[in-house]
Amino acid sequence: MPSAAATPVLPGPLVLVVMGVSGSGKTTVASMLAGRLRWAFAEGDDFHPAANIDKMHSGAPLDDDDRLPWLRAIAAQIDRWRDSGESGVITCSALKRRYRAIIIGERPDVRLVYLKGDAEVIRRRLVARHGHFMPSSLLQSQFEALEEPTADERPIVVRVDTGAAVLVDEIIAALTPR
Repeated sequence: MPSAAATPVLPGPLVLVVMGVSGSGKTTVASMLAGRLRWAFAEGDDFHPAANIDKMHSGAPLDDDDRLPWLRAIAAQIDRWRDSGESGVITCSALKRRYRAIIIGERPDVRLVYLKGDAEVIRRRLVARHGHFMPSSLLQSQFEALEEPTADERPIVVRVDTGAAVLVDEIIAALTPR
């Protein structure tokens, strides 16, 4: 049973990047996590230039040239938090290692949280979701682009086949010093 009572004491300041394909629950989990920790929260999709949103909305996947200004804007937000000594949680699909190198790079106080799920579970979620610019038709391209994080990236990996509150508890447990 998830515990929503006390705010955990974590080493900090710290920035968490919650990653995964569209429909994995990034926004839900990250916003709940930030609320529980009383940290700043930013939705990575808000950093997309309008041209990227239009392109995705039309059903076309983004290419690396499209993603670069978006990734740089996310990295800039992370650095603003770090420069001010503030902890935060931000979402970003961060599908490829080279993207994660831009937003995390050599920042030891930035941790990756990977929301891992199989395509069918996530496809069902996307079909049920309304009002988002990312159509479910692009899910396959996201799985094709996905390079799962490796141990040297120090990811916290949680499976998305449970409820968001359970995932938040798992992430906090993984961050809590023993």
